[in-house]
Order: sequence, then structure tokens, then C-alpha cells
Amino acid sequence: MTDITIVEEEAISLSELKNELSKIKKRDGELNFRAARTEDYLNKFSTLKLKDIKALKKDIAGLDLPRIKDIHIVKIIDMMPSTEQEMKFILGAFNLTLSKDNLAKLFEVFKKYL
Repeated sequence: MTDITIVEEEAISLSELKNELSKIKKRDGELNFRAARTEDYLNKFSTLKLKDIKALKKDIAGLDLPRIKDIHIVKIIDMMPSTEQEMKFILGAFNLTLSKDNLAKLFEVFKKYL
């Protein structure tokens, strides 16, 4: 059995994964069973376009909020919270709390893309 070496690990959103699967499908002609099931799921649940996601990530990173990492940003984008309270619950899953001011700043940036 071959040894697998992880070169880089990066959190990606559902829409970015959908884009990567479409590249694989174009290259290989068809997807295997698991990838096809994943593609079906992504077609149902990924809502933002790739360019909007990249812009949103850049806007959130530009806020320089303490303790916010890429994985948090991606999860917020995937879940698409419609209120500050929902965003607070999403971040609570990571045991991450933000001040009310920082949460409001984060939601204001996110609200532009809803």
C-alpha cells in the first residue's frame, strides 16, 4: 500500500468543493459513486457563487477579528445564518465567542451577501 503524504490542508466551502468536483468530472468524464452523491448534495445545498465566496472571505479576513480562522469563516459561509443569533450559535460549536461589537461587524459584512 502506498504512503499518502498530506502536502497542504485548507478549509473550503461547499461551493468551492462543487467547483473542484466539476473540474474532476470534466477531466475524468464521470465521477465515482461517492463523488456523484457528494455532487448531488452540493447541488441542493450550496447557494453562493464562487466569486461571491472569495469576496466574502476577503471581506471577513479584512475585519481582523481576533480568534477567527479560515475554518470558522468557511462554516459560517456554508451555514448561511440569517441573524446574528444564528451566527453566534454556529461559532459556539467551535467554543468561540466574539464580543457583541465584533459579532455585529461580522454579521454586517455577511448580510451584504444574503
